[in-house]
Amino acid sequence: MEVVGIDNPLMDCLLSLGRMPGSNEFVRLDEYSWQGGGKVSTAFAALGRLGVKTGIIGVIGDDPFGKFCIKDFHRHMVDTSRLIVDKEGTTSLSFVINEKDKKTRSFMIKQGVRRVLTVDDLDEEYITSAKILHIASLSEVSAAAARMAKKKNMQVVIDADIYDDEFIENMYLLDVLIGSEFFYKNAFGDDQNYRKNLKSLQQKGPGIVVITLGEKGCVVLDGDNYFEMPAFTDIEVVDTCGAGDVFHGAFILGMLKGWESERITRFASAVAAIKCTRIGGRAGIPDYKMTEEFLANGTVDYPSLDERVKLYESALFDLSMLD
Repeated sequence: MEVVGIDNPLMDCLLSLGRMPGSNEFVRLDEYSWQGGGKVSTAFAALGRLGVKTGIIGVIGDDPFGKFCIKDFHRHMVDTSRLIVDKEGTTSLSFVINEKDKKTRSFMIKQGVRRVLTVDDLDEEYITSAKILHIASLSEVSAAAARMAKKKNMQVVIDADIYDDEFIENMYLLDVLIGSEFFYKNAFGDDQNYRKNLKSLQQKGPGIVVITLGEKGCVVLDGDNYFEMPAFTDIEVVDTCGAGDVFHGAFILGMLKGWESERITRFASAVAAIKCTRIGGRAGIPDYKMTEEFLANGTVDYPSLDERVKLYESALFDLSMLD
């Protein structure tokens, strides 16, 4: 196990349609899919596709959705031995609606688990057996895990959406900060002096700061090296759900391989771009060979991705997924 992370996995019901219906109106559903969700969880699915073993720490419900998520973790080389099954709770359910005409997504979430992960649930030996800790917040529990990791000189990577006092207070624990466009706007508003603002974040702790900007690509500051990486645009985008999570997983792979930041960022951008050609956060994740071929000649093995799409379309109703 090379990477360990903290997350409460959830179930995604993904619906793709031309546009949302109005009241009492009918529209045709183009596509649907059942896939596991969660920031760290989906990053780990990407790492599994890329050949890396990981371990997840969190809470999940004792229900068919929870069994599905655990089975899908195992398919992606994710150890679930530290995943707590809440006998009294259900797995959180997220409906993700992709409107093709507007190129937008909407989310509806029903929170499930009642059991809350605590600091006492953390197994320091398990956490420090890995090389990298991946988290999605700097809550009390995640910060405690990060402090355990730092004692063993592990690298700590965060998928950041929220910039608040708690986050600022604990930024010293981070090695790599990868923030979304929402995170950036929360911190700096409409100020697009990326170099200056990334530097201000870097001075609070992380040596590498990345801000993902969707179709505009991303901006990166690694030490004193600032650069901008454009997104791959010569593909048909079907669904951007999970693109950022997948980017994180691929970025961590590059860290494990010891690549320079430009190569890491280009590779992660390619993995995220290929994912966007299929519905949901997981069906379109490429493996390592497919990504390298895409970077070399722009081709994608779409038939193999379509097999994954079919799997996720029917997986919830396939009893073998619940064994």
